[in-house]
Amino acid sequence: MPKHQDSKTEQACSDVPQMEENKMAKYRKLSRTSDQRKALLRNQVTNLLYHGKIVTTEAKAKEIRKIAESLIAMAVREKDNFETVTVTAKVARKDADGKRVKEVVDGKKVTVYDEVQKEITKDAPSRLHARRQMAKVFYSVKEVPAKGAGRKKNTKDVDMTKKMFEEIAPKYAGRNGGYTRIVKIGPRKGDAAMEVLIELV
Repeated sequence: MPKHQDSKTEQACSDVPQMEENKMAKYRKLSRTSDQRKALLRNQVTNLLYHGKIVTTEAKAKEIRKIAESLIAMAVREKDNFETVTVTAKVARKDADGKRVKEVVDGKKVTVYDEVQKEITKDAPSRLHARRQMAKVFYSVKEVPAKGAGRKKNTKDVDMTKKMFEEIAPKYAGRNGGYTRIVKIGPRKGDAAMEVLIELV
């Protein structure tokens, strides 16, 4: 008889729907669709690593910090993982005015080239992978010199992956994480969202 009662109890328990585990979200949605959120975070991370600091809301800053710190850690890990190789390259010969020197061959003008030895850096496979992972996050950055502000031809493209390996990574070579700092500014005028300054340490 007791055995029969146990089986009924087990059956009753199995009929009750089991409550799902209360799992926390892995990231903040920031009231945006996934493509808008990714674009926003890519833009903010690019600006943070280019300028060194930005002002944003606390929720955004915490998401930016995750991405920025993982990129810096990747750059620190792979900064010296390359070899220098000497290659022979053809370079156009130029005259005193900086114009290309040409000679006539079979009735046609042909540019004259000189062979030059050049040293280039060759990435190891893991560093190349890290470079490509960074390129997936960064937006293109154009640098405008103060003298030529407003002039399109004075702008130049900034290689953010190169900046990561050559400028940012050496600063944090002896540091194990904690590359950014969040400082609270106060509630924002209008919607009272907490504004913060996120900067590289």
